[in-house]
Order: sequence, then C-alpha cells, then structure tokens
Amino acid sequence: MSDTDEPDEDPDDATEAPEGPTREQLKRAMKAFRKRMKLMRLDDESRVGGGPMSGGRSSGIAAITPPNQYPTEVWEELARQGRLKYSGNGMYEIGSG
Repeated sequence: MSDTDEPDEDPDDATEAPEGPTREQLKRAMKAFRKRMKLMRLDDESRVGGGPMSGGRSSGIAAITPPNQYPTEVWEELARQGRLKYSGNGMYEIGSG
C-alpha cells in the first residue's frame, strides 16, 4: 500500500481557527463580569461617609474594566450581542439585552 492512495489534505483546512469565542466561554465571561461588577459596587458603597443612621448610599459605578482572564474578542462579542455595552476606554457596562 502506498501513500499516494490517500487524497492529500489541504494544510489550511486542518489549522482553521474556531469562529470566535464558544458559547460556554461567553457564559463564563458574563458570569465573571457580573461578579466583578457586584464586588466593585459593594466596595464603593461600603466607603466611610454614608452615615451610620442613614440608609447608606448607592454606588455610582456604572461601567468597569472586564476581567482580564478572557480575551478582548469575548467582550467584543458580548457587546455585539447586546449583553454588554462598550462605554469607552476599555470599559463595559451591563447591556439592555
């Protein structure tokens, strides 16, 4: 049996990159984003100055820099889907979708 019996494969077909981030990766990234947003807001609300007898104060944080364990393509895809909104300077906020 010789090697010429089998058709030659195009090397470009074998090394094709996947089309963007996976659904599971987007789901985990969104969960990490929400967790970081929650922690940033809690940290901001717990600062001194709300007054012990007051109802506290709400956080003014609307946008954050996303967690860096995911590539930029993940955040861009979530923004394209409307789940996040790009606020400029590398910051995102929760989208309306």
